[in-house]
Amino acid sequence: MTFPLNVRATQARLPAAMALALPLTLGMVASAQADDDTLHIGVPAWPGITVKTEIAEQLLAPLGYDTTSQELGLQVIYQGLETGDLDVFLGGWMPAQEAMYGPREESGAIISVANNVDGAQMTLAVPEYTYAAGIQSFADLDENRDMFEGKIHGFGAGSAASELLNEAIDNDTWGLGDWQIVDTSTVGMLSAARDAISREEPIVWVGWTPHWMNLELPMAYLADSKNLFGENNGESEVLTVMRGDYAEAHPNLKAFFEQFTFSAEEQSWMILEYGLEERPADEVAEQWIRDNAERVEAMLEGVTTAEGESAWEVIQDTFSL
Repeated sequence: MTFPLNVRATQARLPAAMALALPLTLGMVASAQADDDTLHIGVPAWPGITVKTEIAEQLLAPLGYDTTSQELGLQVIYQGLETGDLDVFLGGWMPAQEAMYGPREESGAIISVANNVDGAQMTLAVPEYTYAAGIQSFADLDENRDMFEGKIHGFGAGSAASELLNEAIDNDTWGLGDWQIVDTSTVGMLSAARDAISREEPIVWVGWTPHWMNLELPMAYLADSKNLFGENNGESEVLTVMRGDYAEAHPNLKAFFEQFTFSAEEQSWMILEYGLEERPADEVAEQWIRDNAERVEAMLEGVTTAEGESAWEVIQDTFSL
């Protein structure tokens, strides 16, 4: 059985603005979709999640599964999972998204089937030369407030990171009460970091891995014994979140996503190639599949096609692995 590469039985990608303008008919089609064999995937405008979703779709299409993916805001994705309009989300960053994830998980509307990134972290970062100069922890920031002009660069008002920092400012944690967050976008934040680094000036921003910044920027993460971004200095999980009743109705797909995992380094490479080098997501995804046959085989252990055949044999044939 062979399928043309990069062709899916069903695929829909909506621009973010259009998707956010649509109500997703939340709650209106949930009962119909509970038995829908099409896999509906919510994708925020994050390069790593975009490429991982593309890899999943390229692997699932030859196995006989229809997929659709929509670029949506984070709140809309969680609403869609709760109401049945979406089935899977590969970007459940914890603990940053706990407020959105926790109540829905507790109600049984959603479940976590895997931590799909090993080695994820989010906390504040500075250039290596600033770190070498002695700014190595959150405690060092306020003692050197003038150096940073009392500014922390973030990637968007309303983001989980922004909420955490605003709470720290409100509570004057680490003496940050008189600091301000410069919230722009991921692109704007990292442009500011690159500009400062080009002049060897101090700057502090919200850093995380996986991301291309870890491969391209000379940076270091600050120590935070108060764990503002989570335990173990912002150690994070990136959960694969599935709609509870969909996972129960589709055990083979659940098994696939339980094993669909990556290292932080692997995803940082994806983000570099797609987000920074601006290669097409389908091209980056296909390259990763072809370059990582053993990893793909492990992901497909015990997984079958929709018709019950060996998934790995079909993928071997499809991608000539």
